[in-house]
Amino acid sequence: MWSRRIALGAVLLSLAFVAFLILRDGPVGRAPAERAAAVPRTPVTAPRPHIVSRAVWHADESLVREKPHYTGAARAVFIHHTGHGNRYDCDDAPEMLRSVQSDHVGAEGWDDIGYNFVVDRCGTIYEGRAGGVTRPVRGAHTKGFNTDTVGIAALGTFDAGTPVPRPMLDAIAKVAAWKLAPGIDPRGSVRLVSTNDESLFDKGEAAMLHVVSGHRDSYETDCPGDALYGKLPALREQTAALRKAATGRADAATAASAASARAAVH
Repeated sequence: MWSRRIALGAVLLSLAFVAFLILRDGPVGRAPAERAAAVPRTPVTAPRPHIVSRAVWHADESLVREKPHYTGAARAVFIHHTGHGNRYDCDDAPEMLRSVQSDHVGAEGWDDIGYNFVVDRCGTIYEGRAGGVTRPVRGAHTKGFNTDTVGIAALGTFDAGTPVPRPMLDAIAKVAAWKLAPGIDPRGSVRLVSTNDESLFDKGEAAMLHVVSGHRDSYETDCPGDALYGKLPALREQTAALRKAATGRADAATAASAASARAAVH
């Protein structure tokens, strides 16, 4: 009789101890509103595409003169072309990139390759300037407007009448859709302030530019060539569609905010 009572008492004591631990160390309950507020908002952007790293294309890290500089999240992208011939074998793209890096550092006097990303005619995306593809690295791609922007270069020359490969266009749109900050409408405009008198805008002057712009929109140049420049309206739509497909909503700026930004320039 006593052995059964002792056994029962031991069981009850164990259960009480477990209950004490649960009450002491268990998660604190939250109201539904508190739980919702504790969950970070999912960024409105597109998935990261596959990117060939600098290590894989054998960037010459000994050429890099300074550590990377970082800015805010990308509010615009600038599209460029590199000036190469267009009939290259895509397997030769890494060698071409090393040539671009050498030219940008040796001839231009820059710290590294200027573009944040380079895309070849087969649609392969390469990491350009060092600093980490997921971070807002300040490039050297668009004088006066390297802050809070991304430079994407098409490997080739795209003057009037030159076909622009579909895989290249698709890759550019993927990078733009991924890198643009949440809430930015790729089809819209953005107010940027020039930091260099050598651009089309005096230093300190505000400019209203397309979120997806060509290099020529801010600098005296033919870049990215008439053929690629003519594709920018379609690229803006494609970039917006990629973001909407990934998030279920478009990053559309309201007419009021767009009008306000335009008024601030004048």
